[in-house]
Amino acid sequence: MIRARKPQDDSELVRLIRSELIPLSATARPLDARMIRELPHRFRWGTTYVATRTKQGPPVAFVHFLAAGDELLVDMLATHSGHRGLGLGTLLMAYAEAYGSSNGCRVSRLYVDASNGGAQRFYGKLGYGCIRYIPDWHVYELAKPLQPLPQSAPISGARQEQEMFPAER
Repeated sequence: MIRARKPQDDSELVRLIRSELIPLSATARPLDARMIRELPHRFRWGTTYVATRTKQGPPVAFVHFLAAGDELLVDMLATHSGHRGLGLGTLLMAYAEAYGSSNGCRVSRLYVDASNGGAQRFYGKLGYGCIRYIPDWHVYELAKPLQPLPQSAPISGARQEQEMFPAER
């Protein structure tokens, strides 16, 4: 299920960041207490969607982004290693891009660590192209043009939920 982030999700989102994103980052450190402490505050700007196994379950993946002017800035995308390959990252990116399109964004932009070849390939499959390499941060800036949503298409926003996993028996 895809749903909007709830404040009670923050501890699990921080855990996902610590286990799935920080180890791949050239600039973040696992024991950087200040950075870890600031993460819940970071979620308050922008929008975060989470993927969960059940309606009230903990997040197993998330995307955090900000629509600013005509640009969508994708800040973070993480999927728990045990839930990769299920299309959650692709679906979360589609939600973020639809949100951006419905809010007038014409381009989606993100940064990916130079050492994270898997993420580079993932975003390439989604249509993102490399704009530049930023050596001070050891990241590539990627961008993708966004298409306006058809007028008849429902705007998902943070209210729509989608079932992701088959009902457990």
